[in-house]
Amino acid sequence: MYEQLKGDILFCMFYAAVAVLPLVAGFYLWFRRANAFAPQITSPVRLRRWMAAFFACMTLSHVWYIPILFQSSKEEALNTYLIGGLLDSLTVFPLSLIVLLVMMQDRRRPLWPAVALMLPVVGALIWSIVNCSDALFTGISTYSLLLSIFFFIYMVRALRQYGHWLRDNYADLEHKEVWQNSIVLVAIQILLGFYAFSVETLVFQYIMQMTCIVLVFYLLWRVETLSDLHLPENEIEEDEEVVAIGKENEKTLQTFNRNDIGQLLKSHCEDKQLYLQQGISVAQMAKKIGTNRLYLGRYLSSQGVTYNTYINELRIRHFIDLYHKTAAAHQPLVIKNLASQSGFSSYSTFGLAFKQVMGMTATEWMRTVEPQDK
Repeated sequence: MYEQLKGDILFCMFYAAVAVLPLVAGFYLWFRRANAFAPQITSPVRLRRWMAAFFACMTLSHVWYIPILFQSSKEEALNTYLIGGLLDSLTVFPLSLIVLLVMMQDRRRPLWPAVALMLPVVGALIWSIVNCSDALFTGISTYSLLLSIFFFIYMVRALRQYGHWLRDNYADLEHKEVWQNSIVLVAIQILLGFYAFSVETLVFQYIMQMTCIVLVFYLLWRVETLSDLHLPENEIEEDEEVVAIGKENEKTLQTFNRNDIGQLLKSHCEDKQLYLQQGISVAQMAKKIGTNRLYLGRYLSSQGVTYNTYINELRIRHFIDLYHKTAAAHQPLVIKNLASQSGFSSYSTFGLAFKQVMGMTATEWMRTVEPQDK
């Protein structure tokens, strides 16, 4: 393969272009705070910085493999490959895991395990470099495969928890989608799989570089279209105080939920139609009705609903009332406008919520009520 790469000028040029691409993306994320892809969204600064570091290391990963393209002996190429693998194990691999963890904003997960898990690979590669041997390649590949499977299972579980957290805290899930994080997980796993079980053909190397291009653009787009969900410092401090009080007097907390929160929601959220405010979070709702996020969250949980379900049910009920009133007044029925007036930020969000609440699409429901409205 090395002889093929050495003689293929086109591949060398393509390889260099792919190396520059993540560097440009990294500089963009590091120095630009406003989003170019989605100007209306504020993306997490912490994620932008970690992703910029990941992109920079993707470029470096390309750079320290360049000597292979010009080395004639297999021993030199093997040594370069081993050193590159060692540097990747210290940078690209742990950073890819860190990026996936940082994308979940429900809490700050410890990042050091991402580095610690790579230490056996680092040790094996150092031994291989010292002895200029590929004897441990099978063991390294096996460990990498097991690590990949373990992390994939961990991430699936963590993403499920993250999805529950989103539904418990946000009425609108647009720009917060868990399935997008799942795609990022699969995409990075595929790229790492290509790397770990690389096939020594020129065609495969082209495929791998194309995969890098797609991954860079997708990750850049994902960062730009992901909303920053971190709470302001004052709200975090308030929540910590409430948690401390709740632990001291759990019985009082449960009594307060049962006796007061339902009435507060009825008199403030439902009667005053606070649910029509687009993007209102559970923390904002709690403050508006005169309670706090912990109390409100526990009350909704005791009722067997998430905050997202509760708000969407109110919005769909409002939409249905609005639809009947508009139809009775013989006014034009523009569903997108009615959905917007019912608190939905987009028609796609409305469509999903309507089907979850009513068990059918909005179009199907309208067919069932048309004869009654005529």
